[in-house]
Amino acid sequence: MKTKFTKAFVALAFAAVFASCSKSNDSEAVANDPGNYILAVTPVASTGVADYLLTASDLEKGTVSILGNGIEQDGTYRYYVTANNKFFSMLYGQGNPGAVTTYNITNGKLTKLSNFASETVQAFAPVNDDILMLKIPRAITNPLANYYRVNTNSMLIAGEGTINTQTILNNGETAFFSWIKQVGTKVYAPFFSIKACCGAAFGTANPDNAWIAVYSYPDMKFEKVITDNRTSFIGRYFTDGLAVVENGDTYAFSSSVATSNGTILNSTKPSSITRLKAGVTEFDQTYLYNVETKSNGYVITNWTYVGGNNFVANVSKKADKGAYVVGNELAIINVVDQSFKLVTGLPIPAEITNITSNNYSPKDGKTAYYGLNLKNGTSYVYKIDASNATATQGVKVEGGALTAIQNIK
Repeated sequence: MKTKFTKAFVALAFAAVFASCSKSNDSEAVANDPGNYILAVTPVASTGVADYLLTASDLEKGTVSILGNGIEQDGTYRYYVTANNKFFSMLYGQGNPGAVTTYNITNGKLTKLSNFASETVQAFAPVNDDILMLKIPRAITNPLANYYRVNTNSMLIAGEGTINTQTILNNGETAFFSWIKQVGTKVYAPFFSIKACCGAAFGTANPDNAWIAVYSYPDMKFEKVITDNRTSFIGRYFTDGLAVVENGDTYAFSSSVATSNGTILNSTKPSSITRLKAGVTEFDQTYLYNVETKSNGYVITNWTYVGGNNFVANVSKKADKGAYVVGNELAIINVVDQSFKLVTGLPIPAEITNITSNNYSPKDGKTAYYGLNLKNGTSYVYKIDASNATATQGVKVEGGALTAIQNIK
């Protein structure tokens, strides 16, 4: 989401408002569970429902419920990011402005710190002490992406500006950023090239390249494009395809899901992982992890870095891949030894409605917590152990479907 305010209006926009928890008279409701884990849950309903935020003291056992508990969010389609020990709840307004609400945790309970109106954005990430947010155009008639820097200390707009997305490649198409990432002192913005005209959705005539735009920070001055022709574009729509490991190296995944018209796949490249060595703004041509080959026919669709060069990755069979297909299987990938192990202990893919994409890891080299929403209507957090590629069922969530798992102190 993007915050589009005049400077004079900024101070008024950040008014702290305390939210009340929804109450229930149901005597069977599960008691509130104060803690430092935050679970975002979408209630069971057909349309137009808002997420609830719950706290939990333990993700590995017990039950939590939105029945009589939780803080209801303002509006549907919420997305979440944690930075500077604060939890940001962002409304995707589908073109309309929406709320961005900030919380911390005091004595195991969520406390609202600020609430402000913001334009819908398509990419956001922590950079230094800010949340950098991008509102990205699709139409060829609008070449300018807007960026906004929200300072996580003052919770005020620290800066804003525009980026010309049609002069980055100069290939007749427009750059659409899949996500943004702080790498060293720079902002790396991987993107895919799209026709941006003629009803072509996210189609491209350039499906067999990966690109990263590099910007200085905080002035967001364009510096260069890093490119590679061994994979298709990095990440996916609204999906972070970059990760920085402990030694400063950056890894990038490609699902190879470029399309000619938004639906018909047209890349000839395999789903792969590439690398940029620390301090080098070029792809390392000595490194290529071909996921399809190493996995015997899987593609990567998302990942969570858990430390120690290990990732928990969403994967799907190559035969099932599509522009918006998110894998309902998990695998452990080590990007240094290029190993691939499917996670055992999970329900079979046919029993899974979806797996959360916003997940928590303490970065201990092995642990991640994922949410699984099952077709029988139940939802659980699963603990993933990367050291032995196993999953263990944890806390049960009642009253809705999990959408995010985070932790703040």
